[in-house]
Amino acid sequence: MNGIESIAAERQRQIDEEGWTEEHDDEHATGEMAKAAACYAWIAAQSDSLRAAFDRPPPTWPGEWLEDWWKPTTRRRDLVKAGALIAAEIDRLDRIRAITGETDGPC
Repeated sequence: MNGIESIAAERQRQIDEEGWTEEHDDEHATGEMAKAAACYAWIAAQSDSLRAAFDRPPPTWPGEWLEDWWKPTTRRRDLVKAGALIAAEIDRLDRIRAITGETDGPC
């Protein structure tokens, strides 16, 4: 799979296996998914030694989320997770816009 296919497959896995439905995502209205995505993208850009040293999430990990949900693996996989989280956040914002006419949701 190419990058976009991998991101779409990961997003579907999140829905099917983790239960992260639209309704669940809508509960994360303060930027948590974007913050988590940024953490995964950040770790993907780090050196091997720094990646190995990060057994806990970065300080920007959403405070409401369990540290156990931080599961970096390979650079590619971490970027796929980041992309799927970004897609989920974009979809959440689009749902808000469709209901309210706002261009962005609250953060």
